[in-house]
Amino acid sequence: MFTGLIEGTGTLLRTERHGPDARMVISPGFQMDKPVLGESIAVDGACLTVVDFDSSSFVADVSAETLAKTTLGAKASGSRVNLERALRLGDRLGGHLVTGHIDGIGRLKERKAEGRSIRISFELARESMRFVIEKGSIAINGISLTVNGVESSGFDVNVIPHTASMTTLCDLQIGSQVNIETDLIGKYLHRLVSLREGPAEQNPGGKGIDLDLLRRHGFA
Repeated sequence: MFTGLIEGTGTLLRTERHGPDARMVISPGFQMDKPVLGESIAVDGACLTVVDFDSSSFVADVSAETLAKTTLGAKASGSRVNLERALRLGDRLGGHLVTGHIDGIGRLKERKAEGRSIRISFELARESMRFVIEKGSIAINGISLTVNGVESSGFDVNVIPHTASMTTLCDLQIGSQVNIETDLIGKYLHRLVSLREGPAEQNPGGKGIDLDLLRRHGFA
């Protein structure tokens, strides 16, 4: 589990293909404590497992599923990536709960300055847009951001100078693809509500959970 607060950026040194899978060798561009074998590190928002390391880099396994469903499979050597180590119990949760499981790939549509900040718009498939709400949380390449506005096929966020300087957002060009993870709580809520129309064995006792019940108990 992660927070979406990026610790810093790293450089992809190389990708070693092993059949349908791969290993990525990444050099952090900041002081990182010695990794632990088997620990999770979010790389551009995708949760990867550390399988080796030395004094200047770490190696992570990347499954065929991750290569296919994220932007990592298209990363070239020398690319910068956002890095975050897993959340520890007792840490401050300054961003939001991020799993590192990517829901879809978005595309940068527009970028414009607003004062000292930058407003960035992204296109996203409708199946993922159902979990995106105005003023809700979203992770873009692992970065916890607040959704400013929502349309049927996309959304926009506001990026403050600190976030721009600490992440790879300023590297993006119009048309660039990004990893998107929508809000964890929203996905579970959608699943619970959808079960009211499911088979009887999944919904014993009749109506079950619906929006009216959630509203009455302060969940919606």
